Amino acid sequence: MTIDNIVIVGGGLAGATAAKTLRAEGYEGPVTLLAEEPHAPYLRPPLSKEYLLGKDGEEALPVVPARWYAENDVELRLGAPATALDTGARTADLADGARLRYSALLLATGARPRSIPLPGSDLEGVMTFRTVEDSRRLREALAGGGRNVVLVGSGWIGMELAAAANSYGNAVTLLGLEQVPLAAAIGPELGGFFRSLHESRGVRFRLPASAAAITGDAGRVTGVRTDAGEVLAADLVVVAVGVVPETSLAAAAGIELGNGIITDASLRTSAPGVFAAGDVANALHPFTGRHHRSEHWSNALNGGKVAGRAMLGRDAVLDTIPYFYTDQYDVSMEYSGFPTLIDGPPVIRGSLEAKEFLAFWQRGGRVVAGMNVNWPRSAKPQKAIKALIAARAQVSPAVLADQDIPLEQLLPEP
Repeated sequence: MTIDNIVIVGGGLAGATAAKTLRAEGYEGPVTLLAEEPHAPYLRPPLSKEYLLGKDGEEALPVVPARWYAENDVELRLGAPATALDTGARTADLADGARLRYSALLLATGARPRSIPLPGSDLEGVMTFRTVEDSRRLREALAGGGRNVVLVGSGWIGMELAAAANSYGNAVTLLGLEQVPLAAAIGPELGGFFRSLHESRGVRFRLPASAAAITGDAGRVTGVRTDAGEVLAADLVVVAVGVVPETSLAAAAGIELGNGIITDASLRTSAPGVFAAGDVANALHPFTGRHHRSEHWSNALNGGKVAGRAMLGRDAVLDTIPYFYTDQYDVSMEYSGFPTLIDGPPVIRGSLEAKEFLAFWQRGGRVVAGMNVNWPRSAKPQKAIKALIAARAQVSPAVLADQDIPLEQLLPEP
């Protein structure tokens, strides 16, 4: 089928990158990008890091400059979510009553914060965290310091928000269901490293513990009661217990779902002419032969590129190795790989105590994931780790741990 009209549903990094890729690939036909939020597509990682801390301003957020859309003849509709798809007729209905025809359509609808049914969650001072408005509101609440802040959720966002809140001079308590924060992502040893990092700055942990209710007075939050009966004083509560892929549009259209929208390696869904990318896509990965759904910015970036090319009928597969990063206090961490493949504890090169190390995870003697913490960037550690993963080379733990052996020497001969 001739591609003569492309609609992108979702105004995030994946959607904007797809639009940019379409033009870079020489496509000159109509492109309409539907953004549910009243903002042009922006980057989410700074929201819980540099932007929240006031180190980056508004100029650091846009995926592309605002003028790019008009200059490249991309119709950007803000505050214009799609409400229904007819995959047979190839049309998309919008909330304002408009109907768009498409020859190819990308679902880049992202995810929404997971909610938990807590009594008192409607009190003033209780919030979730996802959008630029959330980040602005939280920064304003934190900036003066001297407040009691309770974080519900011990994943990456919860830990980053805890670091920011503490850095502004607030008293921070973090609740989580795990024995050790981040244990589900990086295991208890390295989760313990991050816990110690926070505790050394005065952050308190209640683990494992869950919030049973949020208490208040005169409509404003005053505390959080845990399932153990402890009441934690709180002027501000942030619920950061993960996100849920936004699949409602796809579900109503009869598109195959399973922990997101199921796609092949080229991001095609079960509906002809419909693709999915970013947080919402559960894509088949050529490296593992399994479906993977990633909520990190690199997946949205690379997925947007692949979707843009694939919608034009070009050969394109999402085969990049997953990557993400975090910054907390004086620790900068990068991680690459497939955590679902890990079958044992990490191998450490360097020193956790010195806060400068590499960690490798293996399966059957092969590196399947790796991270660096404060490792010299000049050594390009993540590039070497990704190469080790891609090479599927057998490497002994003793060699991985030996700092005198450069990682590049562990790669097989080309």
